Amino acid sequence: MEDFRQLKVWSKAHALTLAVYAASQQFPRQELYGVTSQMRRSAASLGTNLAEACGRRSDGEFGRFVQIARGSASELEYQLLLARDLCFLSPQEYSNLSRDLLEVQRMLTTLAQSLRSSIDCAQSKARS
Repeated sequence: MEDFRQLKVWSKAHALTLAVYAASQQFPRQELYGVTSQMRRSAASLGTNLAEACGRRSDGEFGRFVQIARGSASELEYQLLLARDLCFLSPQEYSNLSRDLLEVQRMLTTLAQSLRSSIDCAQSKARS
């Protein structure tokens, strides 16, 4: 796949990134280079890594960038929790962002599993 915009998970990750940027605009100014920056980078990394995955030529390389996106999703999961506990996010904002993140995480997991199955199948055929 060469056009990342065709991936439904990329669209969901992009929407989540926009929501994270909007929610973090209200964070304290002194957190601009702390939680705000970290949270925004993790969110943006989701779509960035999916875009880079689509530019790769093999399923193995594609899968590696999907795994990196999964790592960024885990980082964002913690940062949302931290922002909630620091009272930077309201319980409702936290709930909405966490729900959207969980959906992206599930989609990334499904994509990674389907890539692994595809790679395993191709390797089995090559051995036969």
